[in-house]
Formats: sequence, structure tokens, C-alpha cells
Amino acid sequence: MDVKLPKVGDAADSGTVATVLVQVGDTVAVDQTILELEQEKAVAPIRSPYAGKVTAVHVKEGDKISVGARLVSVDGGAGEAAPAAAPVKSPAKALAPRPPIEEDSESDLEEALPADSAEEGPEPAASPYVRKVARELGLKLSRVKGSARGGRVLMSDLARYIERLERGVSRAGRHADEPKGMVFAPVNQDFSLFGAVASEPLSPLRKIIAARMVENSASIPHVTQFDEADLSQIERLRAQYKGAYEKAGAKLTPTPFILKALVSTLKRHPKFNASVNEVAETLVLKHHYHLGIAVDTDAGLLVPVLRDADRKSLLEIAQELASIAEKARDRKLGPDEMKGGTFTISNQGAIGGGHFTPIINKPEVAILGIGKASLKPVVTPDGRIEARPMLPLTVSYDHRVIDGGAAARFMVDLIKALEAFPEDSVKL
Repeated sequence: MDVKLPKVGDAADSGTVATVLVQVGDTVAVDQTILELEQEKAVAPIRSPYAGKVTAVHVKEGDKISVGARLVSVDGGAGEAAPAAAPVKSPAKALAPRPPIEEDSESDLEEALPADSAEEGPEPAASPYVRKVARELGLKLSRVKGSARGGRVLMSDLARYIERLERGVSRAGRHADEPKGMVFAPVNQDFSLFGAVASEPLSPLRKIIAARMVENSASIPHVTQFDEADLSQIERLRAQYKGAYEKAGAKLTPTPFILKALVSTLKRHPKFNASVNEVAETLVLKHHYHLGIAVDTDAGLLVPVLRDADRKSLLEIAQELASIAEKARDRKLGPDEMKGGTFTISNQGAIGGGHFTPIINKPEVAILGIGKASLKPVVTPDGRIEARPMLPLTVSYDHRVIDGGAAARFMVDLIKALEAFPEDSVKL
């Protein structure tokens, strides 16, 4: 019996094989994970609906597969019936490279760049993910020609339409009076002409990160505020309670303190915990505090979300931080574990470095960057000079929503919350 790829999630029709966990000759049980599928930034386990001996493995790591694709064959299996798979094109056809687009004719450009007054037909069928991407890019699916059965629009159709738009803009730009360099084209330069080089393909995750960073940077007017906080009080509390936290199974780093102080500051400055609804043209003020924690992994940057940080104790935050960081590094995060954040923290303190300018994680409106604390000479209120552990802090904010004065007040209150951290919040 063939084990086929079921539909994984509401917006997932395909993915990339991250890990194959079985080989020919292995015996599998019902619900045993046979491979891991990478979809966007998440990795989903794919389980066998049958028990038996593996007689063939039809995929390998790095393969791009769609719903209904054969994964493995199992002999003498008994178990549940395989889930019904959505009808798809044969894998060979689905994965065939797209033919290069030739120079557009005038009619092609008219199709890609219709006039505002052009009559539009009904919106074609498309997966929720395709609709989401089109919506975020401001594209109307009724203008995209679908290549699947019944005119269904695929991601490849959307990519082709965007490419035609880019070529149309480039063609129009050649006839405009704008200076050269205003229209950006992909660079395909032979760098080996200048010396020895090596090339490696961009992973699916890296491509997604790149697309998101470009979109976030281009669509949000970023401004960054810089400052430093004295961690003397926090370091004193860490030294006093570190042993008790270790006995409770948690590592007491500065990060849980920073998250606690951050939540109290966000409550005083609700616009930093908001999102812009660009369609309705409203500012959505959120009364929940789900903090995205940027985690540096071998595969790239992942941002799991620590939910309801305002309702958790310092111990619970420390324990959950360790758990989600480990899941991120092992690529065990589910899609839902990286959604719904209200504010993001990028902490480079364990690596080193000082101030940096983090990019906002849209649809959030601000992000906090944390560097490595280091001893610096500080003039105390009584005029003495002491070495104090000073923490570099940066907050990048969306200037459509937040002004410089509000950002300065936010930073002042965050520093006060860190420098006067209450001991009662640390006690177990």
C-alpha cells in the first residue's frame, strides 16, 4: 500500500521534504512518523496510516512534493485507511521547470497591467495560502490566469503574474524620463570573472525569510531609538536566586527579566502592542501580550511566540523560553506556534555585539533589539564613577503609528522597569 501526502493544515498544498526517517526494510507502525515536511517556516511530521514493512521510498530530502504524492510503499500493512488526497497533477508535471518568459508583447503587458476601469470577472478558485499572499501583495486574483483544473490559481501562476508586472514596469520605465537605476532588476552576474567562488542554493526557509524581510523593510517606515540600561539590580537578583531556579528546572538568564519589564512597559504604551489594519485603515490595540522571540538556528531565523506573557511568572517564562528555543533549533515548531505575536524581541546578547537596527515583524509595529551587556564607567547620582553592567537596547518602530517622542518615553519607562526590577517578582 502506498502512503501518500495528506493535506497538512488549511493553507498547505505542498512542501519540501526536510527529513526522511525510514528506509527500505524498516518496519513501521500506525501513526509512526516517516518523514518531516517543511512548509513556510514550520516543519510538520507526516505519519504512516499503515503498519508493515517498507518496500520502497519514493522521495528524498529536498524534494518538493504536493498533496497526493507517493511517499513510501508498505507491504503487508494493516491499519487505518489512508486519508483521501486532493486530486493533483502527476509529480513530474507539477515539478517541471517553468519555461522562460519571452519578451512581452503589447497584449501581454495589457493583460498583466490592466487599466483601472477594465472589467473584471469573478474571482477564480485558489488555496487559502495563495489568497493570503495575493491579499498581502494587494493583487486581485480575478486578474490572474489560473493554470490548474477549472482555472484554479496556483502559486506558480501568481509568481508568473508578478514577473509580468515587473517586466511591464521595467518596459514602461525604459520610455520614461526617470534616471537609470529607478527600476531594479535581478542581478545575474558571473562573479567567477573576478576570482574563485563557490555557490550553494538558497533553502526554502531562507527564501521565505528574504521575501518577508524585503516586504517588511519596504512597506514600513522604520525609525530606531537607541539607549542603555543598568543591569546592576537584575544581576544582583540573578546571583541571589539562580540556585533556586536551577532546582526548579529553569535557567535564570537576563531575558525573562527583560520580558517581564517589557510587558509592564507595553501596558503603559499600548500603541507599541498594536497592528495597522491597512485595508480598514484602523489601528488595532491589543489587550493580550504574545511576545515573539527571535531564535537563531542553523536553518535561519525563526520567531516562536510566547503567549500571555503578562499572565506568567518569571519562573514560567524562563521554563517556556528554554522549551520554545529548543523546539526552534530542532525545527519542531508547528505553524500555530509562530503566529499571533504582538511584539517581537531580537536578543543577540548570548552572541555579542552592541546596538543594531532590527526589522519590524509585520503586522506588528515595533521590535526590541538587545545586545550584550558589558561593564562601562557610569557616574552615580552622588558623583562617584563605578563600573556597571550596561545593556544596549534598540527599539525600531513604525513611524506611521509611533512618533519619536512616544518612542523616547517608551524607552525611558523600559529602562526604569529594568533598573528597578522588583524582587517580589523573582521570589519562588
